[in-house]
Amino acid sequence: MSVGRRIGILGGTFDPVHIGHVFAAEAARDAYALDYVLFIPAGDPPHKKNIRLAPGKDRIEMLRRAAEHNPFFKVDPREVERKGTTYTIDTLRELREEYPGNELFFIIGGDTLLELKNWCEFNSVAKLCRFIVYERPGVAMDEQLKEANWLEETFNAVIHFLEGPHLEVSSKLIRKRLKNNQTIRYLVPEEVYKYIIEHNLYKG
Repeated sequence: MSVGRRIGILGGTFDPVHIGHVFAAEAARDAYALDYVLFIPAGDPPHKKNIRLAPGKDRIEMLRRAAEHNPFFKVDPREVERKGTTYTIDTLRELREEYPGNELFFIIGGDTLLELKNWCEFNSVAKLCRFIVYERPGVAMDEQLKEANWLEETFNAVIHFLEGPHLEVSSKLIRKRLKNNQTIRYLVPEEVYKYIIEHNLYKG
């Protein structure tokens, strides 16, 4: 594996992946000269124990369809394939071994920024990657900046902010619209839309 690359990481349940996800990944890649972005769908995330997710194979396939036309996007299914509860720290340790000498940039939303301190072994997480934060509606920028400063002072975390348009779309909104038989076209990549319709996903 070549060294000196800048690798983006975008994690999440991707239930389903939508245009906000792929735009944030592309915007981060462009703004911070990332060589490529790894999309890593969560397997059994500890913070969503009471939420029923679509099967991992479906979420992976939707991601692959969303990423297939961008040569800088890659789908990494390791967390879905891993048995038991999945933690970011485990994934980062694996990636650090696989990509020695490369810089890892974890792409997160402003809402996730406020939860970083609660991540398992965050003190170690902060040593393994940098963070790129994109704005999420409903999270005040001054609150994000205050939290970022605290994380930098407390954990020596390195946090960058991503400027630009931010799309007000969420997986929760898409699932709700599907349940109510409302269109989701153009809220998700076209191939993802086709997959959801073909497999009748999220219909209550």
